[in-house]
Amino acid sequence: MTAHALSPQAREFIEGDHHLLIGGEWVRGRGADIPIENPASETVLTTIRAASTEQLDHAVAAARAALNGLWGRMNVRDRGLLLNRFSALIERDAGIIAEIMTAELGQTLASSRGVAGSLSPALFRYYAGWTDKITGEAFDPIVGADVQQFMGLTIREPIGVVGAIIPWNASPGMMGLKLAPSLAAGCAVVLKPAELAPLCASYFARLWQEAGGPPGSLNVVHGHGATIGAAMASHDGIDKITFTGSTAVGKAIVVAAAGNLKKVTLELGGKSPFIVFPDVDVEAVARTAASWCFVASGQACIAATRVFVHADIHDRFVEALGNHTRNLIVGDPTEPSTNLGPLVSAAQKQRVAGYIASAKAEGARMVCGDEPVPAVGHYVRPAVFTEVDPAMRIAREEIFGPVMSVIRFDDEQRMLDTVNDTPFGLSGSVWTRDLERALRVARRIDAGQIGVNVHGPMSPQTPFGGNKQSGWGREFARNGLEEFLKIKAITIRIGDRP
Repeated sequence: MTAHALSPQAREFIEGDHHLLIGGEWVRGRGADIPIENPASETVLTTIRAASTEQLDHAVAAARAALNGLWGRMNVRDRGLLLNRFSALIERDAGIIAEIMTAELGQTLASSRGVAGSLSPALFRYYAGWTDKITGEAFDPIVGADVQQFMGLTIREPIGVVGAIIPWNASPGMMGLKLAPSLAAGCAVVLKPAELAPLCASYFARLWQEAGGPPGSLNVVHGHGATIGAAMASHDGIDKITFTGSTAVGKAIVVAAAGNLKKVTLELGGKSPFIVFPDVDVEAVARTAASWCFVASGQACIAATRVFVHADIHDRFVEALGNHTRNLIVGDPTEPSTNLGPLVSAAQKQRVAGYIASAKAEGARMVCGDEPVPAVGHYVRPAVFTEVDPAMRIAREEIFGPVMSVIRFDDEQRMLDTVNDTPFGLSGSVWTRDLERALRVARRIDAGQIGVNVHGPMSPQTPFGGNKQSGWGREFARNGLEEFLKIKAITIRIGDRP
């Protein structure tokens, strides 16, 4: 995104200071400078300064003080009203947020507008409605010799100080996933955005203050995952970590969290199957497969990267898929006609190029993907491979780039065995007009959520999360709120039994 494409408001924000928010005060980071690059132009947008570990300690202390102070004493009605005000401010500034997101991430402006103007405010508005519906239970416990009467109560309380670590892809949506339920539950949060794309988090912090968020209820610290992120995972003052990112980092967080046995929610990698039976509209479903594999230039955990196509339609499907993919426009993410922007960084581009080379070396056939891309920017053409053996790297590992593996099948059982032969279990979809078959196959896929004739159907009301090495816990819906609550049982002796 070139500088002239930015609105004056977005440019002013990006070129301004980006400090830490600790206890309601903007504080200059004491760590190293981190340049923030525009991946479309390979120019530096701005520089932020990371927090020191001492400043992280201050942020955690500020969050604890907020829990014991104004934020902790705020009644549930006012907490819900605050979240609704915050949601309205996100909607008000969605255009600016989308520009910032595209500038630092390279995602197309149309896609950024969808995340900033729809998904993110919807999550805050949804969880705002939950604040006065967090309830417990009353019951009649039997204690001891049963000669006295007791009444039992359970209450749900905020889990405490939450460390939220979000990735660089679609950060306004990721903040909705982490901040909305944790703040609705009454937790105080220390947020660490990804060092590659931290600017939207800084903008959200300003809006939280404008909405009237009490000091310390939301704190934002910048820094690299290996330093500040790791320090958060092991911090004794943090009661819970909520993290979205790679499976490898998720495993490291689990190890670090063992120090004080903090609770952990993880949304990790995926290798989502997209299963196509022969009774579909081949052209339409091929277009959909491409859309969902190459969404955000393939930088999405639910991307449809493994496409299983029945042998009866395999060749027609691959032809349609190749024709559609070749026509996708790769280029400036601010242009309305662009379908795929750049990858987030040079390192990510190199990683994806390595998988493409590996696929060719292992014998997969490239249907498309060799077409030229802009010389400047971290661009990669979307690549479709067929004749893919399920044991190949491109069929087993999360690439996080626009690379699709097409796998032919003719036997449902063997196909399902292959679908489930993966360490991941995040998402997937089944495409057929046969409802009985759709439900049978959907129930046998080991993943947290499955679509039938739809892929990646996210909504605030639908639980989302992974099985196996795709994560722990669930986000969205009531399930996402429960991840930030703890249950306390209270037993009251009310006298002898008559």
